[in-house]
Amino acid sequence: MDAAERPIYAGWVAGAVERGVYRGFFIEKEGEVVAGAGLVRLEWGPSRGDPQAYRARLVNVWTHPDWRRGLGRAVVQACLNAAQEQAVKVVNLSTTAMARPLYESLGFQASPAEMRLKLP
Repeated sequence: MDAAERPIYAGWVAGAVERGVYRGFFIEKEGEVVAGAGLVRLEWGPSRGDPQAYRARLVNVWTHPDWRRGLGRAVVQACLNAAQEQAVKVVNLSTTAMARPLYESLGFQASPAEMRLKLP
């Protein structure tokens, strides 16, 4: 995300927190945030084979390079625990090749069926 987009996203996050659909988790070391992650609860609606009304999306997962010793796993697990507390059964995310092993170790699986269309 470039610098011009950050205030727009920050405004959205603030509103989502107020609406109760975004939960953020952070780890602080030596007075600085060194890891964080967010969970967005989405009203999805029941679908074929899935009666759940909600899903969640894992976002903003970040760990400072000097602290990559399990902290990413800890903030992601906090998000997954929050999803379970909200009775959410499906959590989606986008990832990089570097982070994929972390998510796979937590049970995430790649979905060959997902497609995307960006409308003008």
